[in-house]
Amino acid sequence: MRIGAYVDGFNLYYGGRSLCGRGTPGWRWLDIRALLNRHLTWPDSHLAKITYCTAVIDAATNASGYHDQDIYLRALRAARSVDHIEFGTYVARVKQSPLAVRASVQSGRPEVVHPQWPIVVQDAEGKPIPDAVFMVSYAHREEKGSDVNVASHLLVDVLTSTVDAAIVISNDSDLKFPIRYARTKVPVGVINPTDSYTAGALRGKPDEGVGRHWWRTLTADDFRASQLPDPVDALTRPEGW
Repeated sequence: MRIGAYVDGFNLYYGGRSLCGRGTPGWRWLDIRALLNRHLTWPDSHLAKITYCTAVIDAATNASGYHDQDIYLRALRAARSVDHIEFGTYVARVKQSPLAVRASVQSGRPEVVHPQWPIVVQDAEGKPIPDAVFMVSYAHREEKGSDVNVASHLLVDVLTSTVDAAIVISNDSDLKFPIRYARTKVPVGVINPTDSYTAGALRGKPDEGVGRHWWRTLTADDFRASQLPDPVDALTRPEGW
């Protein structure tokens, strides 16, 4: 059985950071092929094609991040950890938004902050405005296109019979339709790389469509146990990774 794997690189990275710790070394030098092999469950199957979707970090706003990512992407190719890298875009812009905190650790939903001591808001007559909203301006860095690229490669490979089954690494609910459609053609495994519940839009039933579908959630051990050799050719793991 030929398996095609489609990886949302940024979703995977931020999932690993939440599971393993932002400043903790030992998980970023990730071997994508080794990670996927830990979760192959279909008999007589092999990874025929691994497509890694990401975007190049903006060197002007994050020079060290750009340098580290460049080393990692070259290492992925050199180690044959992936078969194809598809690039989206990375944008940085200024945005405005109401100041908010998480409503709870589990949901992550925003709760807008209102004035309270030691900071309150008053009108021109000195009367409190308890329902005032604090607006903030902030630098927003965002990757664009990885979800579309994951969906496109998944559907093209399924519809051209390039693969007999598919694995998607992402917890992005925007992939609901392409994954649901792919399940009508081939068995699909969905791997959630985050510390959150698998998005409801990505769930389904093992026997829907052609059946034999499955769902997994990564752990910190999955990241730590699936590391590239160091070095890969002349490429050395960045410091702190």
